[in-house]
Amino acid sequence: MTEPILKVEIADNIATLTMNRPHKRNAMCDELLLAIDAFFSNPPTEVKVVVLTGTAGHYCSGLDLSEHVARDAEGTMRHSRGWHDVMDKIQYGGLPVVSAMFGAVIGGGLELATSTHVRIAEPSTILQLPEGKRGIFVGGGATVRVGRILGADRMIEMMLTGRKYDADEGLALGLAHYSVGEGEALPLAMELAKKIASNAPLSNYIMIQGISRIEDMSKADGLFTESLCAALTQTSPDALEGLEAFLQKRNPTFR
Repeated sequence: MTEPILKVEIADNIATLTMNRPHKRNAMCDELLLAIDAFFSNPPTEVKVVVLTGTAGHYCSGLDLSEHVARDAEGTMRHSRGWHDVMDKIQYGGLPVVSAMFGAVIGGGLELATSTHVRIAEPSTILQLPEGKRGIFVGGGATVRVGRILGADRMIEMMLTGRKYDADEGLALGLAHYSVGEGEALPLAMELAKKIASNAPLSNYIMIQGISRIEDMSKADGLFTESLCAALTQTSPDALEGLEAFLQKRNPTFR
């Protein structure tokens, strides 16, 4: 009996998704992408936070070029847009997603990681966009997600040279939020996931939906949207519980 290409384990309102193609360094194929899409399209109702990781020493080594299908321009565009749809579901689906990264976080793997909200890197982590060395261009959202983190100038250099960043460099650049020791990424991811799961669901949702969109707005539009987000959260039942808990010097109990 073969193991699933995406392992899903749920405990204490946290879903751990493990990409499971060890013989391919967890390279992304259509089957794996569809499995990720299926989970984020209809996550179990009890799940409040997701931890995304890989197996056998690697997070995700990008698109599996050995399964590359020759497509015309329209087919390539539609395939790219399919990736965009899945990455958007991860980033804007409403569930906070924590990446525990090690080994290859390359190409589409980096596009996948930067669609998640918290990224933890072990010393073995390799962050790279090698598409330029293969005569192709990114298609899974890197120009937006990686580009917004690094800036266009640094991303151009990264792609032109095929430059690799390690965990500490990734931390300094913002590609990772934490740099930890070997074997420490998943435990920290679970610890952070538990903290995030203890937040009010609505405030988590608003942070995920609002902040990156406000970044795209004009100052005036962003400030107005911030006020709407504040109005929604601060008048919610969870906000009342949070205030009462503060006054009573206890931990809040959210929905």
